[in-house]
Amino acid sequence: MAETKTAPPLAPARAADPRAAKAVLLRRARELALVPALLLLLVLGAVVNDSFLTERNIVSILGASAALAMVVLAESLVLITGKFDLSLESVVGIAPAVGALLVLPAAQSGWGTELPAVLALSAVLVAGAAVGAFNGILVVKFKLNAFIVTLAMLIVLRGLLVGATKGKTLFGMPDSFYSLATTTFIGVPLSVWLAALAFAVAGLVLKYHRVGRALYAIGGNADAARAAGIRVERVMLGVFVVAGVLAAVGGIMQTGYVGAISANQGQNMIFTVFAAAVIGGIALDGGKGTMFGALTGVLLLGWCRTCSPSRRCRRSGSRPSTAGSSWSRS
Repeated sequence: MAETKTAPPLAPARAADPRAAKAVLLRRARELALVPALLLLLVLGAVVNDSFLTERNIVSILGASAALAMVVLAESLVLITGKFDLSLESVVGIAPAVGALLVLPAAQSGWGTELPAVLALSAVLVAGAAVGAFNGILVVKFKLNAFIVTLAMLIVLRGLLVGATKGKTLFGMPDSFYSLATTTFIGVPLSVWLAALAFAVAGLVLKYHRVGRALYAIGGNADAARAAGIRVERVMLGVFVVAGVLAAVGGIMQTGYVGAISANQGQNMIFTVFAAAVIGGIALDGGKGTMFGALTGVLLLGWCRTCSPSRRCRRSGSRPSTAGSSWSRS
């Protein structure tokens, strides 16, 4: 008589961990925390000013916030790893200034090299990457405190900018230096499209790519990440370099929006950058935050900063003035 084998009883389904579900809900709430504030600001603005929600005004606000968005993106990536980079505000000034000095003749306060615009713009990105690499080497390889190192770099770069420009405002660069702010696609400046694309790519990488998961792991516990096989030093050095390049791009956007490069371009910008990142949910101790939250922080502060009573919104899409007395926004 053949033996019959009975299947083992099925294990009962494991109940969902309430703590994990609560953590997910808190994370989602942190990401969407500023959405009600943005909606409230839109409603109040529409009530106070009939032209607040017009296409022209919205495009102007987005154009004015594009440079800030790139620097906030750069700082957010560094913060997620548990580090700081205060020097990004100085990169916004020194990187485009290097390109401008290389392309301008000596008669216009340049270095007289008069390089082609393509090479000068490439030098802008190289300058940003070089600053980021230098910061990364000191912080990652030599284990120096990131706050002290980048604060010192902020001061040094600010002094170099003033010395290189001799305190003057640089203008008269080729149109390519302004094209991100003045060229539009579907009525929106290219700087806005580029910032949106950068946030989208960064968000996808952080959520789905192993490099993004490595950033969160390093920010949460660097030793545990190293034990898991993550090359912590290499990843963190790469983050500093990428942050420098993003800040340099933000400097080009700022140059195009303003129409010139002053000796104090980017000064005190880091306070707004940290505020946008932190209120957007990026944790200062690392390992937490999303690009969507950081973007909502940019939109909230950019909206308030650009359309405060003491400022008037600048029309987007027009060629910036290059006159020495009219380069700044009122």
